[in-house]
Amino acid sequence: MAMFQALNISATGMSAQRLRMDILSENIANVKTTRTQDGSPYVRKNVVFQEKDSTSFQAALTTQLKLNHNYIGSGVKVTSIVEDTETPMNMVYEPSHPDADENGYVSYPNVNPVTEMTDLIDASRAYEANITAFNATKAMALKALEIGT
Repeated sequence: MAMFQALNISATGMSAQRLRMDILSENIANVKTTRTQDGSPYVRKNVVFQEKDSTSFQAALTTQLKLNHNYIGSGVKVTSIVEDTETPMNMVYEPSHPDADENGYVSYPNVNPVTEMTDLIDASRAYEANITAFNATKAMALKALEIGT
């Protein structure tokens, strides 16, 4: 039934955005971590999303035209959590720091707190949008049940 599929799509969106908020929080928490377990500074992480059970546009269009079914989609999934190796590390001159190199520079993580907070607000709003869609679907189902009584 399409109603349950719509609820599932909203649920997958909430789950994916919650994981994104967890990773963004981890980035913020490690903004000053100069040494991890492997001895290197913390590296910023990003979450990669993909459509769950993705169907090409052509296949969805063909299905719609031939079978006259409503194509809703299948939601979103997290495919990976990747390290941001493109953004350079923040080099700060602190010769007295225990993690300073031979020139006195310390490699701080490539985490920008302003960017992380902006992304965190974005993820929070996307989560709220999924909750709104979920609640709207639920309200429509309840109204449909009331029609029959």
